[in-house]
Amino acid sequence: MTADRFFARRGDALFCEDLALRVIADAVGTPCYVYSRAAIERAWRDLDSGFGSHPHTICYAVKANSNLAVLDVLSRLGSGFDIVSGGELERVLAAGGDPSKVVFSGVAKTAAEIEQALNAGVACIDIESLPELDRIAKVAERIGKVAPIALRINPDVDAKTHPYIATGLREAKFGIPLNDALVVYSNAQQESALAVTGIAMHIGSQIVETGPYIDAVSRIAELVKELQAAGIVLQHIDIGGGFGIQYRNEQPPTSGVFAASVLKTLRQHGVELPVYTEPGRSIVGNAGVLLTRVEYLKENGARNFAIVDTGMNDLLRPALYAAWHEIEPIQMRAGQATVYDVVGPVCETGDVLGENRALTIAPDDVLAVRDAGAYGSVMSSNYNTRPRAAEVMVDGDQFYVVREREAVEHLWAGEQLLPK
Repeated sequence: MTADRFFARRGDALFCEDLALRVIADAVGTPCYVYSRAAIERAWRDLDSGFGSHPHTICYAVKANSNLAVLDVLSRLGSGFDIVSGGELERVLAAGGDPSKVVFSGVAKTAAEIEQALNAGVACIDIESLPELDRIAKVAERIGKVAPIALRINPDVDAKTHPYIATGLREAKFGIPLNDALVVYSNAQQESALAVTGIAMHIGSQIVETGPYIDAVSRIAELVKELQAAGIVLQHIDIGGGFGIQYRNEQPPTSGVFAASVLKTLRQHGVELPVYTEPGRSIVGNAGVLLTRVEYLKENGARNFAIVDTGMNDLLRPALYAAWHEIEPIQMRAGQATVYDVVGPVCETGDVLGENRALTIAPDDVLAVRDAGAYGSVMSSNYNTRPRAAEVMVDGDQFYVVREREAVEHLWAGEQLLPK
């Protein structure tokens, strides 16, 4: 779904829920991420209702947006969480998340992170290689725990997305090859410190059609039947996340259509296991905007530049993926539009938020970079010694600063000069 109902114009002003964005820009400054609580809750509930009465657990992918307030909103809904680091586990716990609803994914879990997860009581650790299986067994045995595990299977399915976020192909670093699954499951069954509980997959991110998912789910479902025939009984199937949102022209299926397609495919293969799913972008992507102020308008030969106070260190997606984000003024003004490249202050030619955008703007106007709720602040950096942006949550006609803007002096805390 899109979040147009939560970010909409009233007259010439752009609102988030019942609050004009100019109120936040004036009070908090720019750059600033703004999230709609109502949009997050609606996206989560839509997916939850899509699975209906079929046993399921939604494990929100923390990597998409790990702000404590976002995790808190989802925890209150009863959400589980998908984590890929010990740090993300600590964030979930700090936000009040239930560790028994946490799935620990990722290809490079350290022994310390595995011990941390087992002591916290996570629901499942997804194993992505034989060496990792061996490490988890040794850690669990050393601390006197039995580790609940699933194998993440690589189904070798093309997700038809950007190559940097495609994770289900044979050449990717993720998962255990489909053909090796039976042997690895058999090995896991022999380890007294491991409890085989499930099977998992994840084929990529920003997937906007059901076809690749249905293909992958079909392959995993057939493997489940093969495992059952070999006496390996599973308690859940984790279908991963990655379903996409609309940034520009995409027409992703609704949560209901996606869930119905998955459940229909499982039933066609005779698999009735409880389903785990790990959405991230589809929950928060459309639920956020990034506010940025125009510093200068510059003409340079045949091109016009709108130079803003937000750079690739604040929002990396356009530079990293050539990703499109709609850009619009939060307050419309009369006049003829000019085509601008919207560029930032970072000392890189690739520091471009959007090219060829028709805008009627003047210096000091504030622009909204739309659909920036996922992989925005979490991927930001301090390149060029730039403090990371503030983050705000809107709830109705109120807003709350849920992350203060960094102070410059915080950026070198922990650094030391050499002795005199």
